Amino acid sequence: MDINWTLLLPHLIVAGTALLVLCLDIVRPHSDGKAAAWLTLLGVAACLIATVKLWGAWEYGFSGMLVLDNYSLFATAIFLIGTGLTVFMSTGYLAREGGGRNEYYLLLLTATLGMMLMASGTDLIVIFLGLELMSLSLYILVGFFRDRPVSNEASMKYLLLGAFATGFLLYGIALIYGTIGSTNLREIGLALKQGRVQGDLMLLGGASLLLVGFAFKIAAVPFHMWAPDVYDGAPTSVTAFISAGPKAAAFIALIRILMLSLKPLEHEWASVIWILAAVTMTVGNLSALSQQSIKRMLAYSSVAHAGYVLVALAAGTDRAITAALFYLLAYTFMNIGAFAVIILVGKKGEENQDISSYAGLGFERPAMGLALALFMISLAGLPPTAGFFGKFTIFSAAVEQGMISLAIIGVLNSLVSVYFYLSVVVSMYMRPSTGSSPAALSPMGYVTVGIASVATLVIGLAPSRFLALARETVASLM
Repeated sequence: MDINWTLLLPHLIVAGTALLVLCLDIVRPHSDGKAAAWLTLLGVAACLIATVKLWGAWEYGFSGMLVLDNYSLFATAIFLIGTGLTVFMSTGYLAREGGGRNEYYLLLLTATLGMMLMASGTDLIVIFLGLELMSLSLYILVGFFRDRPVSNEASMKYLLLGAFATGFLLYGIALIYGTIGSTNLREIGLALKQGRVQGDLMLLGGASLLLVGFAFKIAAVPFHMWAPDVYDGAPTSVTAFISAGPKAAAFIALIRILMLSLKPLEHEWASVIWILAAVTMTVGNLSALSQQSIKRMLAYSSVAHAGYVLVALAAGTDRAITAALFYLLAYTFMNIGAFAVIILVGKKGEENQDISSYAGLGFERPAMGLALALFMISLAGLPPTAGFFGKFTIFSAAVEQGMISLAIIGVLNSLVSVYFYLSVVVSMYMRPSTGSSPAALSPMGYVTVGIASVATLVIGLAPSRFLALARETVASLM
């Protein structure tokens, strides 16, 4: 086996940081978690620097099971950004809720390591191991507040439904291996290109089950039933984390599988993803219309955003995949930023607020109101934000590929989403205040909101550099 430690450098940094955080319990058994938070941020920063330094590298290792390329590095950067922003918002939040413990940051790091394995894996077994490492960490994080029944219920639902999805995924991998005799993505793609396997029902069944497993992870309809309850019951900082990094990781792995190994079957899976995209966008947005809780509204909107990325996958061109990667980066900033504001304006045990409770926020706390308005506008896809340019590039790629009807469905769904996103803005600026006393604000939370706000505007106003990075990423993938 060819062992390439350079290829594993980002993974080793995150894994080493996780071990150091684990050892903190020996040194400080009754810690409030703040030291672990700073250590986690230090590890994330070191890994991000290593990721930037490795940009442009292209190496296979470990018998072709892992790859170091711009695609995995770009994905790793998205995961690290999401993890770093989550840590920033978590410190004050956990202190307020009485849940500050080292294990929280350990689980964030192990989930991030799983996501990185999913991005760099070129073997279905490695991707599966990364997926399970990420999922097991998330199951625990969702139920991290053990004294809250709603959190325990969300964790149990996520675990049970996730176990079913894992079964589908693993059975799909087994069928593909039984048909081709390999789980390596390059070997699977080569066998299909050479026509060694053609029209085999076992192969198509395996690919279908594989798609079902990933559809659960990205919360695509009809495999989205876990999202509203999990988003609502989980600690808000965990909800923010789940909505960004893990969702992006599932898309990153799915794109590599579809483009690298199952590209010869594009005629079969493209039509399925077309239907998934249309249904996911529509059901997600229509369900969000009737929600009064802001967390449940963002949960259903997250389902709809998965549909927008699926539009790019249905198109399947280089430009479409570039648009998908660009959108995943933009979505990380704007969605985590929105949840950070929810944390900052909430009170202990009361962060699951109704949209009506945000009445007058724009005047009581102008900075928070302005930031939340920016994130809502970006999620709705209005200019001049990152969300607008992300949707524009995805729909343009779909039209270029001849999927005009799918693009029209996407645009109509974006128009529907404007109603429930702007209802938050209307509540903040056009309804009288409820007169609730302001909660104490965390300085670290401000950092999250500030970074996310600036990034949402910069990506929207000057997207060319980020699009160029995404193009380089796709070139290395293809």
